Amino acid sequence: MLCAICGVRKARRFCPGVRGNICTLCCGTEREVTVDCPLDCEYLQEAHRHEKLMPADPRNFPNPDIRVTEEFLREHEPLLLFLARTVLESAFNTPGAVDHDVREALQAMIRTYRTLESGLYYETRPDNTVAANISYLVQSSLADYRKQETERTGITATRDSDVLRLLVFLERLELDNNNGRKRGRRYLDFLRSFFPQKPGEPTPATSSLIVP
Repeated sequence: MLCAICGVRKARRFCPGVRGNICTLCCGTEREVTVDCPLDCEYLQEAHRHEKLMPADPRNFPNPDIRVTEEFLREHEPLLLFLARTVLESAFNTPGAVDHDVREALQAMIRTYRTLESGLYYETRPDNTVAANISYLVQSSLADYRKQETERTGITATRDSDVLRLLVFLERLELDNNNGRKRGRRYLDFLRSFFPQKPGEPTPATSSLIVP
């Protein structure tokens, strides 16, 4: 049987992304480039575990004026986990969403919260409709989070400046985990590893999102 992608080499493995058998070379070169790979594909998981990414240079991070310390992250860990999970779920609930779309959504939300710091409000909406939907879902979930917080305690302890800094942190995590592939979802796979994947499933015993 020949590879379903190149039609030249012998097929060696089943690819759920193309629903056919493909060769190992096409699996390596077309994975997350021309093929939408399900995150539970064993070959994708193996590739993500062994990918050697160049660490992002902190000096090249956007929003360099926003300082995010480990102490700040520890103090706001519940909100950080909420935002990380909300970004993850919003992406999964948006058909076709990949890491680059999540980055655009985070960038737009960061620009929006920057205007709030200046005393104004101007919502930045990505031109990319996929990123725009992720941004909308995250903002809607955050509004519900704040509403419930107010109903529960009588005040809202979630400050716009705190949300801004946590969004910047999540943006930096994306830059550090993006594998550069057009349809890559390595960052989303990274976030997914910190949360239960089925209802009632315990939280995985993995390291914290907060990296010293």
